[in-house]
Amino acid sequence: MGKTMRHKSPGTLRREVIDFHGHLASIAGRQTQEQEKKNEMHKVIFDTDPGIDDAMALLFLHRHPAIDLIGITTVFGNASVETTTRNALFLKREWGIDAPVAKGLDKTFNPDRPHVGWPTFIHGDDGLGNIDVPETVDLPVDPRPAHRFIIDTVRAHPGEVTLIAVGRMTNLALALREDPDFAALVREVVIMGGAFDVNGNITPAAEANIHGDPEAADVVMAAQWPVTVVGLDVTTKTVMTKAMIADIAERGGEAGKLLADISKFYVTFYEQHVPDGMVVHDSCACAYVVAPELFTVRSGAIRVVCGGIADGQTIQSPDNRLFPPSPWDDLPSQKACIDIDAARTLKLIGDTLVLGG
Repeated sequence: MGKTMRHKSPGTLRREVIDFHGHLASIAGRQTQEQEKKNEMHKVIFDTDPGIDDAMALLFLHRHPAIDLIGITTVFGNASVETTTRNALFLKREWGIDAPVAKGLDKTFNPDRPHVGWPTFIHGDDGLGNIDVPETVDLPVDPRPAHRFIIDTVRAHPGEVTLIAVGRMTNLALALREDPDFAALVREVVIMGGAFDVNGNITPAAEANIHGDPEAADVVMAAQWPVTVVGLDVTTKTVMTKAMIADIAERGGEAGKLLADISKFYVTFYEQHVPDGMVVHDSCACAYVVAPELFTVRSGAIRVVCGGIADGQTIQSPDNRLFPPSPWDDLPSQKACIDIDAARTLKLIGDTLVLGG
């Protein structure tokens, strides 16, 4: 028997059309919000110890269209703070970077920690791969110490500034000690450092940036601000090949050529660790800021071992685990990156480094 067709009234049709258009508008609105978030500008202070991979990260921040680089603060680590500050000024001059440079102090958060020699076998005597950086660079340094520059800049832009720290955490810890309340005004802290589910790279337990000032790192992890740690769990999976570096030199203009020259020393060092190229530790932290979807994170309080055989080890208490009372209790939940889409991250880094070349 034939099915009887039921015709909708004009009023019902109008309501359905209105509902349909409303649904389309809702979808469009969500897509617009997602696109706006993707295109959102990030005000960044780059806390760094240049450093070969630091140089790549700095050029990434300078060239990425969603980054507003508003300050460079220097810390000791890959070389002395005098050398890292000189290197920051040199790269600022060579690459036409507008951001001011502020120099950090020359000692650890706990000044009684013994000095460890500079890793010249990784970054060269000049910190930039022995490319004969001039002894002095005729550019001014901000008169404030780095930690004060960080405080003042964050307070001038409350809720807007992301701190990307790719060296020792000394400047951040000093800022917290001097002005604990400023932490609530920081948008986000992204750290290159630490190792959670893998071994360290300076001892079996510790990664070099954290090992260089564990007390400072522990203060930073425990502070009331949002921290994401981009450590060896993900950076060691992100290997830039020699072919990729050559492409950056070819398409990245004079800045790309300089970066490739700086990187040669690093590539030589990494011959004992990877089959081809070099690990791009610091650029991974910068990539996280603009493309966090490329990373898998785990949340939980993070502490840093200070002293003993595991000095500098980063240990997380995951939010989804229950433990008896411990020193992780009542601390903020922070994010540790535990996996990465390495191919897409490397493409993002490579594509950004050649922009404007």
